[in-house]
Amino acid sequence: MEQAIRLSPRDPQIGLWYWQIGRIHLLQSHVEEAIAWLEKARSPMPEHNEIHANLASAYGLNGETERATEELAEARRWVTDGRYSSIARRKCADWGVPPIRALFDNTFFVGLRKAGMPEE
Repeated sequence: MEQAIRLSPRDPQIGLWYWQIGRIHLLQSHVEEAIAWLEKARSPMPEHNEIHANLASAYGLNGETERATEELAEARRWVTDGRYSSIARRKCADWGVPPIRALFDNTFFVGLRKAGMPEE
């Protein structure tokens, strides 16, 4: 991803590349790095709900509750299917093989709880 960014810094999909890097840092519990990449991703793609959800989680893990709550509200604004209404609802998605699901459980969902997302 970083090589793609270097080779094509004006690519219209650059926000997705930033998001992927930020999400990996989030899952690895590198919260400060995740925030930096996710904030970069948000600028070119402000309508991308997953970027806001990941930022909500990262801010929550970083103890920035107000910012986490704002990002969660923004993620909710861009979707109509209720996927951000609760942890249980969000977990309905396929999160991959057990080790990957465990990473999401230990980081992403913990952060979303701190952002104010209820369990049910």
